This record gives sequence, C-alpha cells and structure tokens, in this order.
Amino acid sequence: MRRFNGKVAFITGAASGIGRAAAVAFAREGARVAITDRSEAPLQRLRGEIEAGGGEVLAVCCDVSVPEDVDVAVARTVERFGRLDCAFNNAGVENKAAPVHEIALDEWDRILDINLRGTFVCMKHEIAQMLRQGGGVVVNTSSGAGIRGVAGGASYAASKHALIGLTKSAALDYAKANIRVNAVLPGNIETPMMDRFTGGDIQKAIDLEPVGRLGKPEEIAEAVLWMCSDLGAFVTGASISVDGGWSL
Repeated sequence: MRRFNGKVAFITGAASGIGRAAAVAFAREGARVAITDRSEAPLQRLRGEIEAGGGEVLAVCCDVSVPEDVDVAVARTVERFGRLDCAFNNAGVENKAAPVHEIALDEWDRILDINLRGTFVCMKHEIAQMLRQGGGVVVNTSSGAGIRGVAGGASYAASKHALIGLTKSAALDYAKANIRVNAVLPGNIETPMMDRFTGGDIQKAIDLEPVGRLGKPEEIAEAVLWMCSDLGAFVTGASISVDGGWSL
C-alpha cells in the first residue's frame, strides 16, 4: 500500500533540488501532484518524468512573490484534483553574501518577499482549502540557518528564523481543525542553490558538515513525506533538522 494513495500534494519550488525530489517521491507513493516553479522548462521536464512513471501531475508556472500567481496555482490544483491534502512550501532563494551594514534594501526585500512573504501567501490559500475540506498538512522549508546565525547571510537567516515562528503560530491556529503545520530544516544539500552559494566550491560546504558530506535532496524529501503521512499524525508545530549535525 503506497502511503499517499488518493491524496493530493502541492509543491512549490519543484523544478530542482529538494522540491523536485519531493515531487518525485510523492508521486511514487501514489499522490497526485501539483508542481509549481517560476522556471518553466525544468518544471515541464519534471512533469514529463512523473507522467512517464505513471503519475498524475499538474504543472503550473508560479512565482510565490506574486500573490496572484499563488492564487491561480492553488485554484487550478483544486479545480483539477478536487482537494489539497499536503502542501510543501519549498520555494526560496539565497542571499548575496554581505555583512548587515552592506545589505541593500532591495536585496533584503527580495529575500523576504520570496522566502517569508511568499510562503505566508501560499499558506493563506492552502489552509483556506484545507479548512473547507476538513484537514490537511503543511510543511515549510526553513533551514539550519533558521536556528543559528550565518555570517554574511543575515537576510536569509532572518527569513528562515521567521518561517519557524510562522509555522509554530499556524500550528496553534489550526490544531483543532485537523490541520498540521511543520517545518523541515535542511543543512548543506546537493542542490543548484548550494552550487550558487559556494561558487562551485562544494568542499566549503562539506567542511561545515560534522558527518563529512552533503545531504541529498531525497533525504529531505523523505522527512517531508513522513511529516505528511499518517505516521506523523501527532506532529505539529515541529521544526525538524535534517542537516548532518550542521546546526549543533
């Protein structure tokens, strides 16, 4: 029995990295998946891959920093599949490294608009649908940077700290409505974002990991699926680190 037969999963930032791995995993476990990203070409390639594996998938180009895009993406998901059981709010961006006094206001706003405000807007629409149907699960991608400082990364760390507060507050708001809200906190993971962040020098990131390697997107995806599954039914408001000990 596949864990998500009859369920619908909605994933943002699905075109690459952790989001892509989660979309593939949800589909493999029987979910019908709505995949969203602002990068159209890799999103369509993922759609083709899921369909080739026998999965049912809807691909919607969506920039989470544009509220109208989010509204349309969630509405199309419900129109196509009739419900929304699991929402994985994974879309996010890294900052340009700079100490606090050198961060440009437009750069600060860019990071917060996507990482925090974008997730908040997604949650508004996702949770409204979950209330209509009687329940659901939301998982937000925070980061190990959400529970520690990052030199040169104040805007990114601030956005990820704030996501944990948003997650905990929403968990309390909807605990009696059969809606669970949790956060996953990845460490240094083999993703395009990590390539950009390190300038291609991946060894920099490996050296930060107590376990001596980078994490794999599939390892984060498995944690997300567990939080969304029946085995995670007593877990809400949690911030679960999957980071090889980086945040210790």
